[in-house]
This record gives sequence, C-alpha cells and structure tokens, in this order.
Amino acid sequence: MLTVILAIVIVILLTIGIVWVIDKFVPKNFKPILHILLWAVIAFLGYSTFMSVYGEIQFNELKEKRYAIVIEKLKDIRDAELAYKQVNGKFTDSFETLISFVDNGKYTIVQRKDSSIVDVEMTKRFGGVTMMKDIVIVDTLGFVPVKDSLFGADTRYKTMMNVPVGKSGAKFDLKAGMLDNIPVFEASVDKAIILDGEDNNLISKEKQVVSVDGVNGPKLMVGSMDEVKTIGNWPKNYSTD
Repeated sequence: MLTVILAIVIVILLTIGIVWVIDKFVPKNFKPILHILLWAVIAFLGYSTFMSVYGEIQFNELKEKRYAIVIEKLKDIRDAELAYKQVNGKFTDSFETLISFVDNGKYTIVQRKDSSIVDVEMTKRFGGVTMMKDIVIVDTLGFVPVKDSLFGADTRYKTMMNVPVGKSGAKFDLKAGMLDNIPVFEASVDKAIILDGEDNNLISKEKQVVSVDGVNGPKLMVGSMDEVKTIGNWPKNYSTD
C-alpha cells in the first residue's frame, strides 16, 4: 500500500512539472495537442493507480472468503484426527483410514469411581490389623459412534481431503508421526492452491506474510510436525477456534 501511495504522489508531482514546462517553454500553437496528450497520460496513470489499489482490495476480500472456507475443512480434519488418537493412541496420515474410522469408530463411555479394599500385604505386616487401600473402579457404560458425535447426519467428512476452493482437484497434504515420543499430525495446503487464478504477484506477496492478523507463511495449516500442537496457523479474525 505504501508503494501505491508513493506512486500517486509521484504522478501528481510529475503532472505539475509537465504543466509548468508546457506553460513555460512550449509555443502556443502546440499547447492544445500537448494538453490532449497530457490528459490522456494522466487518465491512463490514474486508471492504472486506481486498479492497482482496487485490485489488491478485491484480492484481500476474496482471500479472506476462501481462507474461511478452507479453515472449516481443516477444523474437520483436526476433529477427526483427535478422535482417532483418542481411540488408537496415535494420529494417521491416511484420509482413507480417517474416513473409515469416522464411519465405523466408536468412543468408549466409561465411569470412574473411587473405592477401597483390604490391603492384604499391609494387613499381614501389621499382624492382622485390617489395612485398607484406595482404588479406582472403571466401568464401561457403552459406546458412542464417532460419526454421530462429530458430524451427526452430515456426510461432509467423506470429502475432507478435498481443498474446497481454488485449484480444481487439489487435496490437503496430511502427515502424522512422533515427536519426542508424542503423536503429532499436520494437515496443510499451499496458499497458491487456495488463491489459484489470482494475480501471481499478490499471491507471492501473500505467501511471505508475517503479521499478527494474517496467516503467516506459505501455507494454511493445522497441527505441526515440528511442534506438539493441534491448533491452526490462522489468527482469531478468521475463526473462533
């Protein structure tokens, strides 16, 4: 934006300079022609300046809309991955496995309650004096389908691997593994895929963003293979969670 402002200032100063030169040095007979040419140049520069500003405004509006749609997909992937880990103790890097899990997986509902029993060993040590010890009793109450818990009757999870906007046919990149013996996962998509069809210079600029209210870096992603986290790299103005 600063570059655009400087361009506008330069155009104004240049115009003033040209007008002064015409009035000072150009013969009267040539002034009408030069005035027409000058106005044509001014109109062209003004239009170009306006379009550069307006084009960036349109790009940012479209970017925010597309990011919001993609973020909802990434949140679905994250929720499915967290459910998978809860049941299997790790994440998966396969969308096929993840979708099958949502279709068929179940949460185990348990009830934990404190109780106490006779501590046989301690009772023997104290010459038959009854000694008690605390225990936790875990009862399985039933099972809840993962699908019902996460998505209800909605079947959008079946296409969670597809990037919903931008380049046609693009898929999210899904990774999973261990970091210091802790399960981690990462789902991501390059910004160039999301913004496919837009100005390449603006896309390149967007991939280099470092800002508290922007999506930093070249990708939109959730989770990380380098850190133990399951949050996304988008700021709060794009999503509430």
